[in-house]
Amino acid sequence: MATLVAFVFFGVMHEGLLSRIRKVEALIDFYERGLARLEDRWAGAGEGGEAYMDEAHPYARDLDLFGRGSVFELLCTFRTRAGQETLAQWLRGPASPEEVKTRQGAVQELKDRTGFREELFTAGNGARIGLRPKLLAAWAEREFLAKPRTIAVGAMVLAALWVGGIVLAFTSRVYWPVLLMSLVNVGLNRDFAKRLRSSISSTEAATGDLDLLASVLRIIEKENFRCGRLRELQKSLDAGGIAASAAIKRLDRITGYLEHRENLLFRMVDRFLFYTVLCALKAEAWRKKFGAMIPTWLAAVGETESLAALSCYAFEHPQDAWPEFCDGGARFEAEMLAHPLLPEKQAVQNDVRLGDGLQLMILSGPNMSGKSTFVRGVGINAVLAQCGAPVRARSLRLSRLAVGASICVLDSLQGGVSRFYAEIRRLKMIADLTRGPIPVLFLLDELLGGTNSHDRLQGSELLVGTFIEQGAIGLVTTHDLALARIAEGVNGRARNFHFEDHIEDGKLLFDFKLREGVVQSSNALRLMESIGLLKK
Repeated sequence: MATLVAFVFFGVMHEGLLSRIRKVEALIDFYERGLARLEDRWAGAGEGGEAYMDEAHPYARDLDLFGRGSVFELLCTFRTRAGQETLAQWLRGPASPEEVKTRQGAVQELKDRTGFREELFTAGNGARIGLRPKLLAAWAEREFLAKPRTIAVGAMVLAALWVGGIVLAFTSRVYWPVLLMSLVNVGLNRDFAKRLRSSISSTEAATGDLDLLASVLRIIEKENFRCGRLRELQKSLDAGGIAASAAIKRLDRITGYLEHRENLLFRMVDRFLFYTVLCALKAEAWRKKFGAMIPTWLAAVGETESLAALSCYAFEHPQDAWPEFCDGGARFEAEMLAHPLLPEKQAVQNDVRLGDGLQLMILSGPNMSGKSTFVRGVGINAVLAQCGAPVRARSLRLSRLAVGASICVLDSLQGGVSRFYAEIRRLKMIADLTRGPIPVLFLLDELLGGTNSHDRLQGSELLVGTFIEQGAIGLVTTHDLALARIAEGVNGRARNFHFEDHIEDGKLLFDFKLREGVVQSSNALRLMESIGLLKK
């Protein structure tokens, strides 16, 4: 007996030790990832969020929101897919200035709660990313089974009668009752199981990683928040005096019991004792009581994790500015703005002024001078600002903006779409945005580069003129200096800017600084000579 007690004791101690080791390993991973971000070694090491990429989105691909080295990967410090899905949604559409201000307050509070972020990242003992929020929410909204209580009571009575028959057989050697009940129970069990088959399969598919969800909920519930938004999210986790974490833990135990039916011992008696049926009905009872709250709980987890991810970014980039929003027409005014995905020591800062009569910046310059990177930097900072995050700038003042970009437009062999046709379809999407209720920030790289110079100039003038008339603001890059003439025909609402290169010790160098006016140099031939394509 003493040996058995010692075995159980050391088994429990061993499992506790393993759990603590897993926590420490997760915490080490948390800080190693943070150091990788600070040292610009993060690209390709985290979650790129490729599943959230929508090729038809007006700027997701163009601004590197998802994929390797993306904005999503830079921000992603999640444990659940609910957090991932929330952040992806925030990146793909602008929030109202009021909503952004609310998020900023929450992010600024969480920025100083390092322990809270540590706990969120190390929650649970499962996989790196867990939970299936869509399946879980769909399971909660399924149609309820007819008369589950009647089935449960009937199953328990029949199981008790079968056990009584077993006892009678052993004590009185009367066997017909247990034989009769065995036949009855097997038949009814088959009928009940058939009616519950769909419920059982959907429960098993939807309720994975509930221990992780319970852990995350518990971490949120016990924190003492000051910010109103965070306290509202915390309050939404109460279900009539029962904490969401406790309710989910209860469901986790039920689904654990359901998994035991695969055990050989349980399978031997299941058909007589209705074990699977009773577990499934227990899950149905839980769903009836708490199912309506699941979407609210998942939304609270997703938002809290997203706010924590933005706060982690804010903590690691203390020099980044908190954007300010203004009313009125379209505006984007930034001082010392840089591309957030570039290493801070390499990212060149430039000022941007759009609004107050200036609606278009036409950027010219030689190859590799930084035009496309600059345009992407403007777009990504606009997206970050409207998520509730700080931006890579000394200051940023902007109105609410719907972003539309045509920077990384690709042809499609399978779809039979040329690059030019793909571009004009994207431009049509941006044109439709300009007729919407939110002012547009358009970002166009090498506008209409797939056609001849005459059509390109005329089409560009008409297109940009239409955008400006709709109140949009934006940037257009070009190698074709003829497009610089667009500024002459829009009544002072456009100005030319450029990037330059220079030769130093026989090398072609760039400073990536924005200057006013039209570029006066070109480097295409020099670049071709530098790789041996042309001979000097």
